[in-house]
Amino acid sequence: MIHELRIYHCIPGRLPALLKRFETRTLKIWEKHGIRQAGFWTTVIGESSVALYYMLAWESLAEREQKWTAFMADPEWIAARTESEKDGLIIAKVTNEILQPTSFSSVR
Repeated sequence: MIHELRIYHCIPGRLPALLKRFETRTLKIWEKHGIRQAGFWTTVIGESSVALYYMLAWESLAEREQKWTAFMADPEWIAARTESEKDGLIIAKVTNEILQPTSFSSVR
């Protein structure tokens, strides 16, 4: 099992639009593609109040490649993204890391 940490750095004032897109559209499309989320977080105390942090759980890099590629090409996702950005772009920058648990991690 590997996890992917993705951080979406939003354009100021646009975090609510991103949260709405995940809650109302993205998660349903992920379900269709078998993409498993491991959690979502926003910052209460810290450096950025305009970022969304989330993790995805994958069995392997091959699974990630297959499912993420299918999701990104899904016409329903493309339409949802386009619709959510009708008032302007939402995300300024995306960072992501693929994480592997240590031998002593409680998450495997």
